[in-house]
Amino acid sequence: MRDTLVLNASFEPLSTVSLNRAVVLVLQDKAVVEQAHPELRMRGADVDIPVPRVIRLCRYVRVPFRRRAPWSRRGVLVRDRHRCAYCGRRATTVDHVVPRAQGGQDTWLNTVAACAEDNHRKANRTPEEAGMTLLRQPFEPTPADAMLLSLGQEEIAALPDWLSRDAA
Repeated sequence: MRDTLVLNASFEPLSTVSLNRAVVLVLQDKAVVEQAHPELRMRGADVDIPVPRVIRLCRYVRVPFRRRAPWSRRGVLVRDRHRCAYCGRRATTVDHVVPRAQGGQDTWLNTVAACAEDNHRKANRTPEEAGMTLLRQPFEPTPADAMLLSLGQEEIAALPDWLSRDAA
């Protein structure tokens, strides 16, 4: 089971939290369950609630506008759905299109998911220098897209259409 999506009182995605944190927010009446895992419940001596997949805060939280999603290795792998940008197989590493040795930076537009074999074969060269082509170009996800993608593909598929249509 992955993290729980937290919506603001206005239904805009805010963040993801652990299942335990989501349950605490619901039990403290700070959030309500908008969508639950089917047939799964959390039970205790005085508690019986559905396992939350999406919760909504009861009070609106003002959030400073965030223009960009923060870059991370995990974020690149999630953005590229753990598929190698060179061969399409399962990716376990992140490759710099312009290598760091040539001044390349850790940015969304300069990094792609790669399998270890292709990453090693490309080494400290650009794809052109290594005779390799990118199957898809790197892109910078919006902050909301990055957060929704971090939930995982099967979790996104289970979200309501109005919430997930732009993320997948």
